[in-house]
Amino acid sequence: MPHSSSQLHSGKSQWSTLLAIGCLGALLGCGGLGGKQQAQGPGELTPSPTSLNFGNVQTGTSQSLNDTVTNTGQSSLTISQITVTGTGYSISGISAPVTLTAGQGASFSVQFAPSAIGSASGNIAFQTDNGTVNLPLSGTGVMAGTLNASPTSISFGSVGVGSASSQTVTLKNTGGENVTVTAATVSGAGFSDSGLTLPLTLTPNQSSTFTVSFAPQVTGSVTGSVALSVSGQTDVDIALSGMGVAPANLADNPASVTFSNVVVGTTATQTVALQNTGGVSATITAVTPTGTGFSVSGITLPYVLGAGQSTTFSVKFTPQTAGTFTGNVAVISNAQNSTLNIPVTGTAVAAGNLTASPSSINFGNVTVGTSQSQSVTLKNTGGANVSVTGATISGAGMTYSGLSFPLTLTPNQSFTFGITFAPTASGTVSGTMSLTVSGASNLGIPLSGTGQTAATLTANPASITFTNVTVGSSSSQSETVKNTGQADAHISAVTPTGTGFSVTGITPPLTLSGGQSVTFTVKFTPQAAGTFTGNVAVSSDAQNPTLNIPLSGTAVGAQGTLAVTNPINVGSVVVGSSGTASGSLTATGATVVVSSVTLGGTNPSEFAVTGLTFPVTVNVGTPVSFTVKFTPGATGAASATASFSSNASNSPTTTTLTGTGTAQTPHTVQLTWAASGTPDVTSYNVYRATFSNNVCGSYANIGSTLGSVTAFTDNNVTNGTTYCYAATAVDEAGESGYSNIAEAQVPNS
Repeated sequence: MPHSSSQLHSGKSQWSTLLAIGCLGALLGCGGLGGKQQAQGPGELTPSPTSLNFGNVQTGTSQSLNDTVTNTGQSSLTISQITVTGTGYSISGISAPVTLTAGQGASFSVQFAPSAIGSASGNIAFQTDNGTVNLPLSGTGVMAGTLNASPTSISFGSVGVGSASSQTVTLKNTGGENVTVTAATVSGAGFSDSGLTLPLTLTPNQSSTFTVSFAPQVTGSVTGSVALSVSGQTDVDIALSGMGVAPANLADNPASVTFSNVVVGTTATQTVALQNTGGVSATITAVTPTGTGFSVSGITLPYVLGAGQSTTFSVKFTPQTAGTFTGNVAVISNAQNSTLNIPVTGTAVAAGNLTASPSSINFGNVTVGTSQSQSVTLKNTGGANVSVTGATISGAGMTYSGLSFPLTLTPNQSFTFGITFAPTASGTVSGTMSLTVSGASNLGIPLSGTGQTAATLTANPASITFTNVTVGSSSSQSETVKNTGQADAHISAVTPTGTGFSVTGITPPLTLSGGQSVTFTVKFTPQAAGTFTGNVAVSSDAQNPTLNIPLSGTAVGAQGTLAVTNPINVGSVVVGSSGTASGSLTATGATVVVSSVTLGGTNPSEFAVTGLTFPVTVNVGTPVSFTVKFTPGATGAASATASFSSNASNSPTTTTLTGTGTAQTPHTVQLTWAASGTPDVTSYNVYRATFSNNVCGSYANIGSTLGSVTAFTDNNVTNGTTYCYAATAVDEAGESGYSNIAEAQVPNS
């Protein structure tokens, strides 16, 4: 029976199957169909990989690794038991018993979840037909990454405006995992950071540093922070604080030093005070004198002057010859005025020596209205003539007589004159008889004496005036009564008179010893507007038994208040032009007199207030209008403040001025012309000049076109400018003259 090819193929497959079965029979001892058979080996379990290392795993988390056990033997193999040892280890994805045929594998997952820090080892034991196969496990529990900043806050203290102070911040990862700083934000005027490149990743125990600086531009206290954004943990904030103070500045007193009539071979000394008038310390590194005979002493360098502190040093003049000398003392420091120059001059005179006997005079107690005199003898004890060219005497009641000028004394010569003390008031008097001497040092004779009088009371001030006190309120002034005599004064009464006047702070009877004083308060409390007079009578047993202190007071009604339109917005104005807006001043309660207006704020130079002539009187119910002019210098929002000073109770009164500068509109000039009648034109040239004072200036070529193009656009023009244009034709023979002139005026906006 015939078959198709496909059917024949199917029959062959059946035959092959029968043949395989026959072979299996031969293995069982059928015989005759196969050759010699080999015996199969046992099963063998092999893990891959042969061990698992989890590395560092953060405590409180877990990590999984995959592994596979494969039967690499020739016979089936049964895993009868799986045992996991080691803290934190577990297995999933496989369970016993499991049978693996030859070549078959089983995959599973091992988890490590450490609960403590440190190394942890473990094992997975697979119990099989042929014994135990071990899979070693290892891992380390670590802490989470932790970023710490040192210091956690920074105080820069006082830093001079215009200078800067810096401090270093150290960041350290004290945890067991990497941490990453992803962002840093600095807040606070004048604070900044440097040296921090982000993102910054720190491994465990790794450190990194960066710098935080404070450069104040204005005085005052400033606070801020450096906020660090940290991946995987809470952000870290570093608090910042500082004080902007005036920069160090040295001031000298006196500003110059003059030595007069210093005897040759002697030394004259004057003291110079240096004060740091700034808000931070100044370090003086050098004090250098120049000029013949000048030197300095009394200061050890470097010398640090704190804010507001002072120090002194001495300038000396030791001339070796007679004459006039000039020099300078240069004070070098790190202050704002780094070199402070103090001019010095000195006049040296030949040696001579004038003495006075006695060298000082004490007149003791002298009754007021009388006088006492003493003689003074002058003697030249030097080796050259000396001349007394003038004399001054200080001290109340001190006079001299019998001395005329010039008085020349040869060596060892003497002269006697008198000094008298005639006190006009009680108390101790000090003075000096100062002699101006040529050829020797000037001579001073200290004088002292005490004037004695009966008790006398004086008032300071002698009268009291209260000005413009509001009705219903009070104004107080202090009054001091002093016993200018030597005897005790017994005050028996202090009596105020006059409407609205009263006295507090003194309770008679009261005793004032010589020179002693008492202070009390005089108060004025008006109940109506007007001018009032009064008196405080101090009664005592002094030489003037009644001391009258005149009182006067002016009471006024309540002050008016001033209101101003607020805010005043001029709106949008093109840069280079001006816009205006109106405002008004309104008085409430009483008439207000406005004396001036001051512009301040961000952009004061772009605003102006017009329409007012100061002083301006604003009556209640009659507002006064004014105009605000805005002339922007740049695009964008601008603002300023206008402060009106007046006699109102709320002076100054302030309003906000705003406006927006807008950009000018760009323009172009389009030109066209009739084609040249000349054949073979190859191109046209376009020329331009600026029109000013009714005249076109010098022309310049600004472009060309092909001979077939009779139009040109000038894109490079300036707003508000007028231009002159001309065209020429070009052919093989050359370039024609200018065409007719065309003018174009570009708008200003």
